[in-house]
Amino acid sequence: MAFKGDNDALILGVLAERSLHGYEISKQIKLLSKGSLTLPENKLYPALHKLEEQAMITSEWVPQHGKPDRKVYSITSDGTKELLEHRSAWKKFVSNINSVMMDAAKKEAN
Repeated sequence: MAFKGDNDALILGVLAERSLHGYEISKQIKLLSKGSLTLPENKLYPALHKLEEQAMITSEWVPQHGKPDRKVYSITSDGTKELLEHRSAWKKFVSNINSVMMDAAKKEAN
């Protein structure tokens, strides 16, 4: 599984916590990554549309008092399954990288 630029997994991960509108999704990704990950609008909205077409997320227009309605996104059961697969693959990837890095560090220490 590829991880570089895997915006879908980031979006699903944030939506697993709660339903959010687009700007909030982007803001949460940046906040949770301590500013190291950003998802600009030109990447976010195409990814949201694709995830919605794949039934990984749903959306609904939520009215606001005195403001325009907001489109709020929620993860589906299929999206949750996909997220669990991403998390599993990520854990394996990190474990493999750590094995290589730690083995290299052990060899350098000797």
